[in-house]
Amino acid sequence: MLIWIPIPVLITTLALLIRAEEKSPKDERQIWIWKPLSTVLVILVCSLSLTRSSGAYDPSYTLLILGGLTFSLAGDVLLIPQNNPRAFLGGLVAFLLAHVVYITAFIYLQSSLALGVNAVVEVVAALGLALVAAMVYRYLNPGLGKMRLPVILYMAVISIMVQRTLALASVYAGPATQPALMVTGAVLFYLSDVILAVNKFLLAGQMPHYRLWNLSAYYTGQLLIALSASFFA
Repeated sequence: MLIWIPIPVLITTLALLIRAEEKSPKDERQIWIWKPLSTVLVILVCSLSLTRSSGAYDPSYTLLILGGLTFSLAGDVLLIPQNNPRAFLGGLVAFLLAHVVYITAFIYLQSSLALGVNAVVEVVAALGLALVAAMVYRYLNPGLGKMRLPVILYMAVISIMVQRTLALASVYAGPATQPALMVTGAVLFYLSDVILAVNKFLLAGQMPHYRLWNLSAYYTGQLLIALSASFFA
């Protein structure tokens, strides 16, 4: 399948990005090259799902995921500048919109496949994620300052995004590959944002090897979500 072709290149660009981020001081010129390029490669992986020849293939899910990845690319670029509160807030908004589009994609897929609803999983997942979000917020709260409201809103939206993948997976009728990719990708994306928030608001940017853990979780999560467009019932 064509979708696998960009992945070795993505692994290379991600390694180069992490190396540039881990330097002291950071190699910002290299970051401006490798960070957007890595996200563009994830977008390419998702786009290649449109080359499938199956007559039953509905491209709408792929197009929605591509929309989320496009907002993510904007967020990646906005977060490159250091110590720029306006750019950070802009990146936060871009990623919030990416999660909204992902939520729409997961709801669309569940509806288009007429999968129904598992009320128990819906409620348990929502309550569980609300509890996790509350614990994370309590942990971060002392360092949030004026960012409290944006962070609360962002945490709510990304929690809903993860909850939708769990809800969809619980009623998915086809092979397990697509829901597994969606759930794992969404959880890793969530984890990458928690790592980012802890480093920024609690540890004042001093987390050891922060970018290694953050970027590895982020790009793996995005890649798995992108790959989910090529695996469907």
